Amino acid sequence: MTQSVIPPSPSREDYAAQLEANADETIFERNEPIALFVEWLEAARASEPNDPNAMALATVDADGHPDVRMVLLKDVDARGFTFFSNQESAKGEQLWANPSAALLFHWKSLRRQVRVRGPVEPVSLAEADAYFASRARESRIGAWVSDQSRPLTDRATLETRVADQTVRFDGQEVPRPDSWTGWRVKPVQIEFWRDRPFRLHDRLRFDRAVEDQSWSRGRLWP
Repeated sequence: MTQSVIPPSPSREDYAAQLEANADETIFERNEPIALFVEWLEAARASEPNDPNAMALATVDADGHPDVRMVLLKDVDARGFTFFSNQESAKGEQLWANPSAALLFHWKSLRRQVRVRGPVEPVSLAEADAYFASRARESRIGAWVSDQSRPLTDRATLETRVADQTVRFDGQEVPRPDSWTGWRVKPVQIEFWRDRPFRLHDRLRFDRAVEDQSWSRGRLWP
């Protein structure tokens, strides 16, 4: 390799160009993190090339080894951060065995991140049904097709099963499989990170009290 694939550290001029986008000091006056998260997500929708709701989901397996993958946030409110998947997948089995998770949103175009930690609970059957019904028909068929996270012999096997399930549900609604559901991460800690010059980044962390569910906030060293 004649040239490194790792980009060089930013120059002074690069840092100067980055400064203005993350200079708003009012975020440190906020008392509640969910509304601030929604603001940042809205900004990401306007600037990210795709999937501004993509988030890394970290779990722990039965041997205590961490595992992480990208999933899509599908709802956020005062209760928490919701996503959907096959509960028989690796992530599903890990969440049932150890219902706690961490999330990471990284919006490269904004030079911002949000970290979330907390226990996990399954969504209600009504919530799972409602979101499943909103998906494209082909995606609903795909939920019946995939033995998610299990070994697959070849692509042809997958495509054959897609064809079989397409025929099976021809002319009828595609119901939600029992194996397909959603989870809600109930945040106990949310940290907002934004890029600042010379690696002197801003970090604002909210912690939720167990007693009354109120939020406290404080800065962290970069």
